[in-house]
Amino acid sequence: MKSVKQTLQVELGDRSYPIYIGPAILDNSSLYQRHITGKQVLVVTNETVAPLYLQRLLAALDGFDLSHVILPDGEQYKTLDVWGQIIDELLARRFSRNCTLIALGGGVIGDMTGFAAASYQRGVDFIQVPTTLLSQVDSSVGGKTGVNHLLGKNMIGAFHQPKCVIADTASLNTLDDRQLSSGIAEVVKYGLIGDLPFFEWLEDNVSKLLSRDTSALVYAIARSCQDKADIVSADECEVGQRALLNLGHTFGHAIETGMGYGKWLHGDAVAAGMAIAAKLSCRLNWMDREAERRVVKLLKQAQLPVDPPLALSPERMVSLMSVDKKVMDGNLRLVLLKGIGDALITDQFETLDIVQTLNEYTQ
Repeated sequence: MKSVKQTLQVELGDRSYPIYIGPAILDNSSLYQRHITGKQVLVVTNETVAPLYLQRLLAALDGFDLSHVILPDGEQYKTLDVWGQIIDELLARRFSRNCTLIALGGGVIGDMTGFAAASYQRGVDFIQVPTTLLSQVDSSVGGKTGVNHLLGKNMIGAFHQPKCVIADTASLNTLDDRQLSSGIAEVVKYGLIGDLPFFEWLEDNVSKLLSRDTSALVYAIARSCQDKADIVSADECEVGQRALLNLGHTFGHAIETGMGYGKWLHGDAVAAGMAIAAKLSCRLNWMDREAERRVVKLLKQAQLPVDPPLALSPERMVSLMSVDKKVMDGNLRLVLLKGIGDALITDQFETLDIVQTLNEYTQ
């Protein structure tokens, strides 16, 4: 197993970009300098991350015309109103089209900063500096940006690729245990959708991830990013196989929306969603019960929830799922499993199948 530092590449022609992974790289000045073309740089972060890393990052950017915005922390603030604070600062400081935005934080900060970069003067550069495991393995890679709406998660946004991703594994040392587990949910996803050997590695090594073993974390982040980079390179705008990355997300987004943004961590909701997807796959006779047992066992070992909230009825869940980016011409599509490492995108199920599957959790 490789340890310490790795560099991967997301291959998208002239918009290809590197992912730098390793400890103590957040304040590596040379990484930023090679990807910033203008002088104006706006750092966007939140109230939790700013006291930990903002000054270090600003010091690494010495010599640039710097500004920063500190937003409130939490999924409930991933709104157009809060996003507007980024645009306000860009306009107030008269930032030009060759400016660069830097997202310093988790998935919420990355999504909103990326959307601001996609929108400001019809598109400016941005760099992702993810500080949570979930953002390092998932949301910082691939160019999906956006904000939430009361009626649906991530329904407003754009595809806009970063110039690079700088994933400093040392930042995970300040992450609380619950947030760390939440990130592992997205790591498990990569094993489930198309990487059986990685899933098997996780079965043997999830305890190392929970104990923040540097070598294990670098390996898991690099493997996850490579799996995602391969899919994004082949299907950047999610017209086909990229939708596999949504395993567990349709159920998970319904949980997040139904319970109120911020009540469930994104990774927790996705974990429960993946467990539900496995159970539904068994009901449809696509996957055997032993495989479902392994999925649930690994999620539990990662200290993740595997049941939907009882406060949401099956009917309410189905209603919320109908407001989803994966609905095509009125038909809901789900990512389900034919086995571990073998996922498919399908609409070959009945609403009753979903309801009956969810009812199993109330019996």
